[in-house]
Amino acid sequence: MALSLLLPLLPLLVPVLSLQVTEIQGSAFQSPYVNQIVSVSGTVTAKGKSGFWVTGPPSEDIRISNGVMVYSTAASVLNAVAVGDSVALSAEVAEYRSNTRPDDLFLTELLRPTNITVLSSGNQVKPVVLGVDRNPPTQRWSSLDEGPDGALSVPNGVNRVESANATLEPDLYGLDFWESLEGQLVVVRRPTALNFENSFGEFWMHGDWPVTGKNKRGGLTITFGPDGAPDVNPEVLIVGSPLDGSKNPKTVLGATLEDITGVITYQFGFYSILPISAPVIKSRPSFEVAPTTLTSPKLNILNWLWERCKVTVGVYNVENLNPKSSHLPAIAQHIGEFLKTPDVVFLQEIQDSSGSTNNGVVSANETLAALAAAVNNVTGVQYSFVEVESEDGKDGGQPGGNIRPVYFYRPERVSLVKGSPPGGPLDAVKVSKQGLLRIPKLNFNPGRIDPQNEAWAASRKPVVAQWVTSSGSIFFTVNLHNASKGGSGSTQGNPRPPMNGGVDQRTNQVSAIADFVRSVLDIDVRANIIVAGDFNEYFQTRSVFGSLTDIMTNIDEAAGVDPVERYTYIFDQNTQQLDQAFISPALAKRKVEVEHVHVNNHGASSYSARISDHDPTVARLRLC
Repeated sequence: MALSLLLPLLPLLVPVLSLQVTEIQGSAFQSPYVNQIVSVSGTVTAKGKSGFWVTGPPSEDIRISNGVMVYSTAASVLNAVAVGDSVALSAEVAEYRSNTRPDDLFLTELLRPTNITVLSSGNQVKPVVLGVDRNPPTQRWSSLDEGPDGALSVPNGVNRVESANATLEPDLYGLDFWESLEGQLVVVRRPTALNFENSFGEFWMHGDWPVTGKNKRGGLTITFGPDGAPDVNPEVLIVGSPLDGSKNPKTVLGATLEDITGVITYQFGFYSILPISAPVIKSRPSFEVAPTTLTSPKLNILNWLWERCKVTVGVYNVENLNPKSSHLPAIAQHIGEFLKTPDVVFLQEIQDSSGSTNNGVVSANETLAALAAAVNNVTGVQYSFVEVESEDGKDGGQPGGNIRPVYFYRPERVSLVKGSPPGGPLDAVKVSKQGLLRIPKLNFNPGRIDPQNEAWAASRKPVVAQWVTSSGSIFFTVNLHNASKGGSGSTQGNPRPPMNGGVDQRTNQVSAIADFVRSVLDIDVRANIIVAGDFNEYFQTRSVFGSLTDIMTNIDEAAGVDPVERYTYIFDQNTQQLDQAFISPALAKRKVEVEHVHVNNHGASSYSARISDHDPTVARLRLC
């Protein structure tokens, strides 16, 4: 007899266990009754297109959920029950994970329900009120995130949640907490949105419960916890599609919403709340952004001795900029009106002059000229620019775009130190002692750091330059855009610590940059050196930055920026900092000023209104 014909008969052929919902869920990640046929009773708390949820008597053990999903898309099943019905049924206990998402956690559910009997109707279920009945932990995701950097530790994926199937510790770990609520009806009071909505209309939020890393905008920043380990904010939920078919509102960082009632589930790599109906926005923050206050000093005879040593720098990933980019005028406005035309601007993701057209063009001269003209049109300031052309197709990024880091600079304020030719794409920049004073000087200016090193395979190569100010101060810069995080996994996935795509390559890249910096400091320990750009990594992933932090200082730390305000990027639930800057000991000993200008993540009223996915940074430093 075909298996499809046997399935309806399984309850008759297999001994049926009569269980409570809490017994089905158990106190670990997987049900102790997986693949068994059970009979269970409970009250229907919610319905959707793929089934319904039932809740049974609660357990005094906080590790154990008393809710579970009954999966079925059959109209006969869905029409047989209504929210508030007390029902009895038989079904198979299953641990579901999509075959296309092998790194997801399992979801405990009941399959192929039969013998559905409505015992009574109109029953009320008291939901779990998060922030009152239960509070999520705020620092660690999992006991399996072994290493000094917790969920950011390297190597990644050395443990698997589902293989360990550990007893839950919901007071300590985020995965355990949300798993202990799987299938339950909950209320989130006074939610705050943590990002724009994604392409499916889902958005991240936290409710009215204790959180860490909260910044002025209302987001949660990745920080270090009280025990010194990274805090990656497990106290969050993603709001999935409403069960009644309505649509979630468009959100922004810091928007507040009315209370959300829904069921906790696991889908697409994350614990989520599926609201009964679409949440309602209560308030949105202001989209006004103040420009930087860190401007270049205007020198005159009265302030020359004090102000001549100051230099301003900007750092900005301008997201695939080419001469025909629709966002080029807005980038120019940002540089002029919000960054206030710094003396040197570290730009990343400058495409070649033909943009994404894959035609062998590698020069970005037209891109840079168009941007310089646009800034001049806004401010009257005329920037010069300098690049090292890419090898075609060797730097990653959008195919054909040949993105690279470049410098904009104000020639009346700074200029390249003369005497060294510009390097080509394969020329390795080195430093040597020059002149009677034995000062460091580059062989190529600008030049690339060890461009044939395997660390830079299919990735941008950092560009070094040596500058002199109009008052005679010398400084070095390294402009970088390290390997992407492509291939990273969910922070709430099965591999622990979570997969951090490209982390080994980025570690090697930072090490190569540190080797170059060390070669300069070996000649002159007082050298002024600025290393800045898109590191594509959190500073809290200390294993990546160790070689650099041994010899340089994070500029935010030197300036005393509040740790919760150190962010330039938002992804999933976290406000975070991918764009970093480091300064040499001589610079760190003097006054350091830094401002992150949130023109995109605060200034945009919607995801599509952002000009770049990164926010720029401005710093003012003293060179003497």
